[in-house]
Order: sequence, then C-alpha cells, then structure tokens
Amino acid sequence: MKKKPQKAYIVTVDMGYGHQRAVNPLKEMAAVPPMSIPLDTKNPIICANNYPGISRIDKVRWEGGRKVYETVSRMKKLPIIGKYIFGVMDHLQRIEPFYPKRDLSKPTAQVNQIYRMIGRGWGKDLIDKLNENPLPYITSFFSTAFFAEEHGYKEEIYCICTDTDISRAWVPKYPKKSRIKYFAPNKRVKERLQLYGVRAENIYVTGFPLPKENIGNFSDSEVLRASLGCRISNLDPRGVYQKKYDAVIQDYLGKQFCRIDKKHRLTITFAVGGAGAQRDIGVTILKSLKKFIDNKEIQLNLVAGSRVDVFRYYRRELKKLGLEKESRSCVDIIYAENKLDYFALFNKVLLTTDILWTKPSELSFYAGLGLPIIMAPTIGSQEDFNRTWLHAVGAGMEQEDPRYTHQWLFDWLESGWLAQAAMEGFLDAPKHGTYHIEKIVFEGKRSEIEDRHLL
Repeated sequence: MKKKPQKAYIVTVDMGYGHQRAVNPLKEMAAVPPMSIPLDTKNPIICANNYPGISRIDKVRWEGGRKVYETVSRMKKLPIIGKYIFGVMDHLQRIEPFYPKRDLSKPTAQVNQIYRMIGRGWGKDLIDKLNENPLPYITSFFSTAFFAEEHGYKEEIYCICTDTDISRAWVPKYPKKSRIKYFAPNKRVKERLQLYGVRAENIYVTGFPLPKENIGNFSDSEVLRASLGCRISNLDPRGVYQKKYDAVIQDYLGKQFCRIDKKHRLTITFAVGGAGAQRDIGVTILKSLKKFIDNKEIQLNLVAGSRVDVFRYYRRELKKLGLEKESRSCVDIIYAENKLDYFALFNKVLLTTDILWTKPSELSFYAGLGLPIIMAPTIGSQEDFNRTWLHAVGAGMEQEDPRYTHQWLFDWLESGWLAQAAMEGFLDAPKHGTYHIEKIVFEGKRSEIEDRHLL
C-alpha cells in the first residue's frame, strides 16, 4: 500500500479573516511549495490571490474582487444608498431557504461567471506550479477548489466550508462529476451540499478547524477543559449554574477543573471583522465599562486584527478616555501587522477570555472552545445563518444596547446564563475539526464528528 504523504499544500485567499483563519490551524501540515513559488518557509500557507510570482492578470482579477467586498462591507452604514448597494451584493451571494428540500444543483450566475474566468486561464499559473510536485491540496475557498480541478491538478482536492450554511457558489458547475471533497463544519452543510448535487461520499463532517493550542490533545482536550473551568468561575460569580449542573460539569470537565478559584479578572474580547466595519461598537463598550476597567474589575481586549487603521482608531479613543497607557490599564489592543502573527496572538488571548463579543462570522465556531458569544449585528446572508446556528447550539446571544453594557452584562452574569452558554458551546459545537482533517488526508480514515453534536 502506498504510504500517504504527511504534508499538503494549504491554499487560501487574503480576503477578510475567515478563509485564512480556517486554514491557520493546519499550518503544521503545510508543505513548502515548489521553487517556482518562493514563499517564506516559516509560513508555507499559500494565498492564491497574492503569492510570490503570481501572474499579473491573476493579481488584477483577485484584487478587484477583494476591494469590492471590503468597500461594500464598509458602505453598509451609509444612509439609504449603503444598504441598497450591500443588499445587491448580498443577494448575489444569498443562501436559499433549506425547506422544502429540493434539487438546487443548477449553477447560479455567480458560478457560471467563475467558470468563464477559469476558462480564460484564471488560476492556471498556481496549479501548473503546484503540479511540479503534487501533494494533497486543501483550500478554504470555492474558486480555488474549482480551478484546481479544471486545470488538472494531479492529487486529491479538499475544500473547507467556512460557515454554518453555504450558498450554491461553493459547489462546482457539474457537482455529480466533480472529484472535489468537502470538509463540512456541521451536519447542515453536509445536507446542503447534497441538495446542491455533491455526492455523499465526497463529504466529511469534520467540524471547523480550531487551533490545537486552545484544545490540547485530541484524546483529552486538557487545555480546553482547564480554560473552561476557569471561565465558568468568572461567568458564574454566584455559583447559580455550577450548583444546578455540578454533576454535568464534573462529568465533562473532570473534578479537577470544577469550581476553580478565579485566576484572572473577568475578560471580554471584542473582535471586529476583516473590513473593520464595527469598530465603533468596541469604543461604546469601552465607555460603558470604563468604571469597572478603572477599578481593575474587567479586562477588555479590543481586537484590531491586522488593520493598522483600526489599531490607530482604538489608540486615539483610549487617549481621549485617559487610558492610552495600556500597561497601566485593563485594556489591550490586539494587533499584529501580519495576519498569521495576529492569529497566534488572538489564540493566546482566547485562553484567558471569558466572553467573545463579535459578529457571527467564522468565529461562531469558536463556541466549541467553550466561549459564550455575544453577537454584534450580522453583515451578510451567511452570518444570519451563523447567528441562527449559535442560538440553536445555545452558545450565542444577541447583544443588548452596547451603551448599557454595564447594566445588562452583570444581570447575565448574576443569573449564570453566560456560564451555561459557555458549557453548551463546549458540549454541542464541534471542536476537533483540525484532527479529523489530518486523519482523512494523511491516514485515509473517514474521521468525523460524533453523533451527539446536534447541528
């Protein structure tokens, strides 16, 4: 039997954070590409829209699409015209209602346009170069999966779906004939892929890839259980949830991680998306909780990601509030110039985060780390579905008016509701996607999430 390679090409796109965040946990399995793609060997993940040596025409094609997406996302706030323009883009990427179940395999105008571009050579430069030494090809974007197949990639092609439900754009023009294999983050995506015409044997329900450093070993998840044990202590100051569900917590976390003394102050991490469109919510939260921050009762992390404009915006606002000397305050701006450095920093911050406040993007899946998610307003159709999924799992709740965070947040804490949401996410949201993907690609095993995962 031919021994399977222990490395794969990891391919993504530099658009926002979602597609790159999905493959970042796979960095250890990323192969260095051929010499014709002179990437830094410390970071062999390939961005299909800006890798070294990309053809000029492909660079232009990708750049136009990225700029349109980020501009339209920021324009949503503009009165009247902003919502209209965003609505047009969102309509083109819409996800059709799931029920009644029906054949949805007919390609959309978006899919046909992608294939016209591929027919004119889009992506061929990348695939020709990777074919110099073909290895398993794992991508987190549909177009890059399509052009690998159309341009004759010589090894297996895998595509990671990055939301809790997906549009027809994720599936090839002729799905029943396609050899693309899908890693579905939940059961609904598997069902959706089948409605789009993908053969069942080409779908693996793995869960979304989450960072190993936040989980620990596949067998015991000790890092995750330890973090959650500390988190529950902070989220349930009166012990309401812990008293009621003591047996459940002990059963799933182990006695050593129950009723742990607080090891850090209550920590909230507010994360904006890749376009930076909701940065103002972070400042509103900051103003509402300033008294508790001044008294060192709350730690607030404002995530600027890799956007220097968001970093500067937060720094200006901190200065206005007299909190610019971050080392003396309980506010940190989470920023790194490079996205991979940002992801590493963000994952480290999550180890001591008690509440993740963000729009329901790909970060919805981080509920599996036992993080209760306060949901900012959605941006786009796919995030509406992510919001519904978080409600169904029990790990997410809609934000109340951020101006009054100092009131409603403490009501939620007193009731034990946030502790319950943390535990619900840990129990019912998949968490071992990275491990499942490794087993499928390198061991040829059909490794999938357990049946107890609800959705």
